[in-house]
Amino acid sequence: MNGVFAMKRRNRALCLAGLFILAAFLPGCVENETEQTPFQGETSTVTMEIVHAESTTNASLTYTIVIELYHTQAPNHADNLRRHAQSGMYDNVTFHRIIDDFMIQGGDFENNDGSGGYAAQWYGYCNGQAMNDAADCDSETKYTLPDEADNGLFHLPCMVSMAKTSQPNTGGSQFFIMPDDITNHSWLNGVHTVFGQVISGCEHVTTLSQVQTDSNNRPVTPVIITSATASEE
Repeated sequence: MNGVFAMKRRNRALCLAGLFILAAFLPGCVENETEQTPFQGETSTVTMEIVHAESTTNASLTYTIVIELYHTQAPNHADNLRRHAQSGMYDNVTFHRIIDDFMIQGGDFENNDGSGGYAAQWYGYCNGQAMNDAADCDSETKYTLPDEADNGLFHLPCMVSMAKTSQPNTGGSQFFIMPDDITNHSWLNGVHTVFGQVISGCEHVTTLSQVQTDSNNRPVTPVIITSATASEE
């Protein structure tokens, strides 16, 4: 875990512990106005810098992809990924699961193994259950997203979709990106929420979808998001 992320996690824990006297001084306790204000446009972008060390040569290769988020079709999901990028939660997080002809999956900023991550703010759901107020959820680490899967967007090449459990409304921070050479994955439509598309660098997603993996579909050498930056437009 990198130092910046560790500090954010520590400060957030202090906030939740009720140390309100420190709230004005600890980063992460009080969101700035930009983060609190919902994005008003139809689309925004997130740029990700990704590094992978080739297992054969051990030479690091850097890739840049630009994701366009669809705030009209999937407002909560688009807002969620944008907020996580703004707050630096995806920095130095891995694509922990990669399957050729399917997708690259990442975004687990808690454990980097697919077992963690949660929504960027309160969207009305706690571990997949609708609740009236955030106070009814016993931890922000249980915040999840309401499904927005029936939005007219489909799992086609270069699309970005939300990972979740087998239960509805359980998306958090993990997402997956489909390479440009996929075959038919229409079985995902109406189940997982498509909320964006790679508009630059999808060929890099395809390259990364072909890296060597182990029996658990984990890359033999890590594929790391070194930075994720949300546009200010």
